[in-house]
Amino acid sequence: MADLFEGYPAEAAATAAWDEVFDASNTPREVYAALYDALQPLSSGDLAARKVALDRAFRDAGITFNLFGEERPFPLDLVPRLLAGDEWSVIERGVVQRMLALEAFLADVYGSAEVLADGVLPRRLVLTSAHYHRAAHGIDPSNGVRAHVSGIDLIRDEAGGFRVLEDNVRVPSGVSYVIENRRAMTRVFPELFATHRVRPVADYATHLLRALRAAAPPEVADPTVVVLTPGVYNSAYFEHALLARQMGVELVEGRDLSVRDNKVTMRTTEGEHPVHVVYRRVDDDWLDPVHFRPESTVGCAGLLNAARAGHVTIANAVGNGVADDKLMYTYVPELIRYYLGEEPILANVDTYRLEDPDQRAYVLERLDSLVVKPVDGSGGKGIVIGPQASDAELAALRERVSEDPRGWIAQRVVRLSTSPTLADDRLGPRHVDLRPFAVNDGNRIWVLPGGLTRVALPRGSLVVNSSQGGGSKDTWVLAAEPGGGEPPYLPGRVPGGALGAAARPASGPDLGPVSSDQQQQQQQNQAGRTPAGREGERAAC
Repeated sequence: MADLFEGYPAEAAATAAWDEVFDASNTPREVYAALYDALQPLSSGDLAARKVALDRAFRDAGITFNLFGEERPFPLDLVPRLLAGDEWSVIERGVVQRMLALEAFLADVYGSAEVLADGVLPRRLVLTSAHYHRAAHGIDPSNGVRAHVSGIDLIRDEAGGFRVLEDNVRVPSGVSYVIENRRAMTRVFPELFATHRVRPVADYATHLLRALRAAAPPEVADPTVVVLTPGVYNSAYFEHALLARQMGVELVEGRDLSVRDNKVTMRTTEGEHPVHVVYRRVDDDWLDPVHFRPESTVGCAGLLNAARAGHVTIANAVGNGVADDKLMYTYVPELIRYYLGEEPILANVDTYRLEDPDQRAYVLERLDSLVVKPVDGSGGKGIVIGPQASDAELAALRERVSEDPRGWIAQRVVRLSTSPTLADDRLGPRHVDLRPFAVNDGNRIWVLPGGLTRVALPRGSLVVNSSQGGGSKDTWVLAAEPGGGEPPYLPGRVPGGALGAAARPASGPDLGPVSSDQQQQQQQNQAGRTPAGREGERAAC
């Protein structure tokens, strides 16, 4: 029987990237030793058969993705990605630190704007951001949280260190694939879980619901939470439905909500029912036709006014996208120092600000060796990878950058780490990234153990986005031995107030010890109420 990994180490070494499984001597890394041994008895035919079963299960469950007009099962690779406990500790602490700084920044920029007055970043950077919304001024969340859910994209560089690629605090998606990937892997590879202590991900909805309920107006004793979706034709509708079902809350569309006297209600078969928290999966521009696009039919007119009056909480908050701006990303290390008085735990990828004349001149001379990205792009759209671009593409890019330097950044080409991936009936190295998800309830920031590992399926590709043909892997964070203690919480704090309050300590270089508070609040189910006109309909996979 042929070795599944035959030829893999040499092929991985040729990519000049850090390989997740094999070290420089072609020996499996310690964290992968048990997995490597468990996979050895399998043949490529065994893997192919399990892949067919996996795809069938995903399709039957409705876990599909529209790619280039074709509906297909979301591609999950059979070889999981493993992270040791000490590796995850660094990631977890780094994500918490970053979210504290971004929460403080959002509160500040939509409040007193001290960060601008103090010259930490240019005022024009904020005012020219496409996702900075004046309509968000005056909306103060009851518990100080604006990014209730966040997804921070990380990559492992050539030296094996984790770096932040970008921030996602608008409407980050993908957590449903984390949950369903794990469920599928336990069915397809149950024997692997017998040899590994894998931290669970199934309780994500419990943490999310607690955070959303904690964000409700303070005078509400038993808040009603809804998930607002654009509808069944949205590419992430499966996720909206899954989370609504797991939290036990209603999945609604804009037509199910109305605003009167700055209070939001939901139409149900029992009449109008108050709504206190809207977990929206609708982009800012389409959320409220009164303040944004008047032609929107997927949002709810008056929703922002209700939030400003303090009668409803919108999660995530409107205007968060200013923190997602890729030019703003270059200043996050400074924001960490400014608001927290700490050095960044997770470094950024080396980035050039093209609005700076000197940096722009440097980049334009080296377009064929850099990655250039639009500052407000998402899903991998608009990215030009210099070494893979044609002369015509580089010429067009040069013109666009020269016309709108504020709209672009450039980064060095990072050889994303590689991981064994089933392709053409064999395992080959494919580049991967990682999106950990964090949930902020106003007191602590909980980071889902593992997150979404995305994989670039075409050989040599560095674009992992599913909209560009990428897939995913189940991400396993290995727990410590019994009694070692790996609490699901890290303390989240900004000196001087609640999370999100803009305050700066005189000193304080340490995040502090990992919290030992592991108390789990029980999920509080809401009474079942069905939006009028769709009685009996439930979010189903």
